[in-house]
Amino acid sequence: MGGFFGAISRKNCIYDVYFGTDYHSHLGNRRGGMVFYDQARGFQRQIHNIENTPFRTKFEGDMTKFTGCAGIGCISDTDPQPLLVRSHLGLFAISTVGIINNAEALVAEAFSGPGHQFMAMSSGQVNNTELTAALINQKDNLIDGIRHAQEVIDGSCTILLLFPDCIIAARDKLGRLPVLVGQNDNGLCVSFESFAYNKLGYKDCYELGPGEIVRITPEGLQQLAAPGEKMKICAFLWTYYGYPNSNYEGRNVEVMRYRNGEIMARNELAAGTMPDVDFVAGVPDSGLPHAIGYANHSHKPFARPFVKYTPTWSRSFTPSNQEIRNLVAEMKQIPVPELIQDKKLLFVDDSIVRGTQLRETVDFLYNSGAKEVHMRSACPPIMYGCKFLNFSRSNSEMELISRRTIQALEGDEGQKHLEEYADGSTKRGKCMLESICKEMGFDSLGYQSLDGLLEAIGLDRDKVCTYCWTGKD
Repeated sequence: MGGFFGAISRKNCIYDVYFGTDYHSHLGNRRGGMVFYDQARGFQRQIHNIENTPFRTKFEGDMTKFTGCAGIGCISDTDPQPLLVRSHLGLFAISTVGIINNAEALVAEAFSGPGHQFMAMSSGQVNNTELTAALINQKDNLIDGIRHAQEVIDGSCTILLLFPDCIIAARDKLGRLPVLVGQNDNGLCVSFESFAYNKLGYKDCYELGPGEIVRITPEGLQQLAAPGEKMKICAFLWTYYGYPNSNYEGRNVEVMRYRNGEIMARNELAAGTMPDVDFVAGVPDSGLPHAIGYANHSHKPFARPFVKYTPTWSRSFTPSNQEIRNLVAEMKQIPVPELIQDKKLLFVDDSIVRGTQLRETVDFLYNSGAKEVHMRSACPPIMYGCKFLNFSRSNSEMELISRRTIQALEGDEGQKHLEEYADGSTKRGKCMLESICKEMGFDSLGYQSLDGLLEAIGLDRDKVCTYCWTGKD
């Protein structure tokens, strides 16, 4: 994943960009970067590795060196950025969020004639943001270039450009990620997360439509390309990685998660599958609001039987090594024995992807004295790795616990019946639930239905991307 923040103002805006970018740190953990433009000094840029040190700490020492009334920043889970580009379209900085599945083919096409080159990273691959800039520069003007890049990219690409006199923002062509604009008395900003600019004193101004391109100056916003009619915004924005305070397409993240938990409980009560438990709890932190909704509707007491110790390890996925990530996740879990010992517990998690850390969490709860552990997932079984964003991606879809379980049950034949396995009311669906329960040590397991999830989001289902559950674009 990744996130971005840009601002252009009548006064110095470096701290707006600094804090606005930092407020996107939950979206990535590899690289952070900022670039500013000052009339006297021109462009100033800095990129840091943030795998083991937070963005804010890494850039704190740089802030006295920056000046400017316009700037953009990004958190990237992929390549170093923003980049500075000089071409026939001018001198500009560029940052992107998304994924390019056909990057090698696009690079090969660019190399088809003499006189073309890219700076290679240590892996030998081309920086996707540089590739996007190259695609933009293949056209005679900026708008055609952006449209061309987004058309030929297999995946998705949201683009932020900083010119000396403006910021250009382009939402990916199907709107899989949001782009929002805020405004204060001195200028405008553009952001992935709406809460980031609300906290900085900006008011909601505009939300780009899918594929829309706008030009932003301190005086206002100008539409350069109208939005398309088709939208496929990512459902996981609400389920997991969107920040609780943010709104996308008018739907608040935290409110959706409460509603999602309520719908899960409602459906379980109607089906008669709700277990008798002492407490309903959320797997910290993103499972908590789903669990609150579940507890409120089921009239079961909500509790926090364990908490995460985050002052020194704020994100369990920070270490690059999987073994170390698992160790960190285990060390962060601090039990509340009075809420675990001899208790029957129902936990709600935002999703169940590979199941590795969840298995260790269950072992931790039983070792702490739990009598029963029931698990609920706030979304359907994940059957496909995301091909549009850097989320729920795997080296192999067999890393996904649902697909791995199906393969163990039926081999290749089972892979032909994924839709049936995803439905917990079918014979195959029940068999998968039982197998995962046995492997993970749950006393029962349940998944939110796709209909329930979409009801909780509240948008037209045709406007929401559900590929990771259905395999359908």
